[in-house]
Amino acid sequence: MRSARLDELAIPDGTTVEEHDLVTDGDVVVGGQSTVGFGVRGQDVMAGERVAFGGHIEAEGDCRLDMWSEVAEDVLVGGNAYLGERVSIDGQLKVAGNADIGDDVDIAESFEASGTIEIRNPMPTVVFLVIYLSQLLRIGEEEAAEELADQLVEADEGEAQPVVIPRSARVSDDAWRVSTPATIGDDCRLHGNIRAESLTVGSDSIVFGSLRAKGDVTVGEGTEIKGDVTTRGGDVRIEEGAHVWGDVSADDVALHEHAVVEGTIRVSGELTQVRDALGPEPAESEADSADDGVSETTDSGTETAEGDGVTDSPDDGPTGADDETDDSSDIPVEDAESGDGDDTDADREEIESRETIEESLDGVVPMMGESRDPEPNGHDEDAEVTPDAD
Repeated sequence: MRSARLDELAIPDGTTVEEHDLVTDGDVVVGGQSTVGFGVRGQDVMAGERVAFGGHIEAEGDCRLDMWSEVAEDVLVGGNAYLGERVSIDGQLKVAGNADIGDDVDIAESFEASGTIEIRNPMPTVVFLVIYLSQLLRIGEEEAAEELADQLVEADEGEAQPVVIPRSARVSDDAWRVSTPATIGDDCRLHGNIRAESLTVGSDSIVFGSLRAKGDVTVGEGTEIKGDVTTRGGDVRIEEGAHVWGDVSADDVALHEHAVVEGTIRVSGELTQVRDALGPEPAESEADSADDGVSETTDSGTETAEGDGVTDSPDDGPTGADDETDDSSDIPVEDAESGDGDDTDADREEIESRETIEESLDGVVPMMGESRDPEPNGHDEDAEVTPDAD
């Protein structure tokens, strides 16, 4: 039955504690001799022997309570109900399906069932599952037995994961105490201090309490911890966007640069600041083509401007590179396309002829446009500057 899967406090994504009720979209599995100080609302609810619930139970599917279990309020079941002997319910029992009830079951108020009611000693959940699996293995249905075991402890893809409370746990609004590792999913909202062997909290969750573990503690992205984060012999890792409102104490602490700790950080080892990794480099094709096009076009554009007599405005610079990149440029399309990085023989001959023209025009200064008055002494190096000149 892969019992190791039950040796962990597992809170799936989206689990919340509302008005003293634990609310989840999946199943709820509670190990034997545990105490749950609030009510439970889920799909199927299964509890082992001597489990005490401090509130009511609402199960959309089936509900199975082993012997000596206690419920402080009502039990509402949308499917079938299985109650072991000496189960105590201090409220009402309403079952939409069949009810299988053991001896000496105490129901304080009314009892209703839409299906058949059988008063007998139903087999305990664990015993029933073990016998059922053993029979499947005996007749050679190993695949069926493995599939049943997977369905008991794991949800199918797309289905909600179950809430698993390990054996001998103490869960309430004040504290969640387990002697096993604990995993809290994403988008959860929990009340109470959490005590476990090790702790992992997912992203975008809120815990109204402190975290304490013997081993490592991880606080996910965007998670808020309304208390301290403490570990005795492990490390603490606080991810990006997390907010811890209390102190942090551990051997080593890895703190993201965008995380916030309101209190004091105490470490006996190293305090490491985690920085964001550099982003991806720009696309080589776009960057290289843009750079090559500008540089080559600039050379050809300069030669075209000087050789063909195209005037440059003062704002565009002497090279005329901006004119070529602008759609409104007066440079011919053939000249602008000559800087695409693909040099043909014809282009080389054209460039050589322009260089010849460049040499022949050495010392000739291009004329400025009439749209702007030339600056005083802009080209006359021999002119004298008077003190009254601007």
